[in-house]
Amino acid sequence: MRIRSFKEEKGILYLVATPIGNLKDISFRAIEILKDVDIIYAEDTRNSIVLLNHYDIKTRLETYHNFNEETKTEEIINYLKSGKNIAIISDAGLPIISDPGFKVLEEAIKCGIPCSTIPGASAGISALVSSGIAPMPYTFYGFLDSKKTKRIQELNDLKYVNHTLIFYEAPHRIYDMLLDMLEVFGDRYIVLARELTKTYEEYIRGNISSVLKEENIKGEIVVIVEGYKEKNDATIDPNIKIDELISLGYKAVDAIKEVSKMYNLDRKELYKNYVQGKNNK
Repeated sequence: MRIRSFKEEKGILYLVATPIGNLKDISFRAIEILKDVDIIYAEDTRNSIVLLNHYDIKTRLETYHNFNEETKTEEIINYLKSGKNIAIISDAGLPIISDPGFKVLEEAIKCGIPCSTIPGASAGISALVSSGIAPMPYTFYGFLDSKKTKRIQELNDLKYVNHTLIFYEAPHRIYDMLLDMLEVFGDRYIVLARELTKTYEEYIRGNISSVLKEENIKGEIVVIVEGYKEKNDATIDPNIKIDELISLGYKAVDAIKEVSKMYNLDRKELYKNYVQGKNNK
């Protein structure tokens, strides 16, 4: 099969989904594309070669990761301009989502180069579907910062989001992440999905405090967290909630915006009442 370019003078940049665990979780089209492109760029060729060998894919394989993206982006764009078709894959799942590749995609779009996603497995969506937590609306966040202070700030920014939240986390950081989440979010209901589609796939469900009691959590982990739920207590003063958010680092205008959503209040009226309350003190 010959891949046709949308414009014959330029190649196509393909963003190809790969299995997140089980090697069979790849589409026929993805295999065809990977066989027929001129070059495959992978996050880690040591991992990708296992997949390519399994499906007898002989295409030239090169690296594209965070440490060489500047030089490799230029290289890939030049190949695409010359008419070569290029595929980008990550270690697992869809490229660019918490993985390298966005920079070359940006440049390709700027240069008018056709870009096409070859869909497939996604750890975040797969975990969400089986989590038992409301699937819509949801907010995908990916990895929190590895540094505690920044991670706490990120969690504070997400504390009042009433969507289901999706995070990725490494096993050596999962307990620190959950402890920080318990401190900021309170004891919310969560689901940990680990080793998705592999032999030891597991879903750990419960409040954060109970999940923290689990020992030796290993493997690649997706954390699904229920969204913020405001208690329907008419005695709570919205102005107090605004001050609480400001104390967490919110700007006043952002705090008022969030509280207007929580209490279903008119934002302008809430702002007026808040300012008047402050002036009367």
